[in-house]
Amino acid sequence: MLVLLTNDDGIGAAGLHAIRRALGEIDRLEVRVVAPHTNRSAVARSITTRSPIWVEEVEFDDGTVGYATEGTPVDCVRFADLGLLGERPDLIVSGINHGSNLGDDVTYSGTVAAALEGVVLGVPAIAVSQQSNKREMDFRFGRDFDFSGAAAFVARLVARLPERPLPEGTLLNVNCPAGEVAGIELTRLGKRLYDDEMRLVEEDGDRKRYEIYGFEPSFEDEEGTDLAAIARGRAAITPIHFDLTHRGELERLGDWDLDALSRAVDVPVRG
Repeated sequence: MLVLLTNDDGIGAAGLHAIRRALGEIDRLEVRVVAPHTNRSAVARSITTRSPIWVEEVEFDDGTVGYATEGTPVDCVRFADLGLLGERPDLIVSGINHGSNLGDDVTYSGTVAAALEGVVLGVPAIAVSQQSNKREMDFRFGRDFDFSGAAAFVARLVARLPERPLPEGTLLNVNCPAGEVAGIELTRLGKRLYDDEMRLVEEDGDRKRYEIYGFEPSFEDEEGTDLAAIARGRAAITPIHFDLTHRGELERLGDWDLDALSRAVDVPVRG
């Protein structure tokens, strides 16, 4: 099985190499790395469309090689899908991210976006994130991480996939707490409570510079969510799919008089 390993923290990130080494211990598993050449956190599903993308082969400390790109995490997955590795990957593992990706934060995350691109392309995918040792409950880049537990856990999870494959069209968003894991929960995404503010940090004539992100958010402490699990020292596994259609609303919106609306704007109605 060929595994594409990528991330959004950059090809030199400790989390990526922790999971690379752990996956390398699994028999009949080939791990190849395509990752951004520098930190691309919080770029979500952005792609590079306005210019060609540089790719550089990089040798790791154990003699194996990977590819560093100027692109985004999604670009990295596209490179693998389009033949950079010589063959299409069977699985995408994105991470281990330096910091959690929980609740509403997943929509900003480059780590989750890379896994989501796998789902779009029909390749099973896992996104992995690790809380820092200070146990922050947000997405900020911590300074102190112990990735050993998360790497070992995800390696065991990947080793089981041939027997228990992931559901089609679904990725697993895995978050691990700092320190000893008190257990594992299957969870749904929780709700973030963002406490952002507009803070003036510099003035230069008519120009002003502000901070509007980076302040520690809180969350709704609701049982069964990923946020609640991590807050209690438990790992969280959340299945995520790409279909954003609110299917229940299709029936309710069917009560709209679309014929009248089409006459008002002079367009044909299809439905």
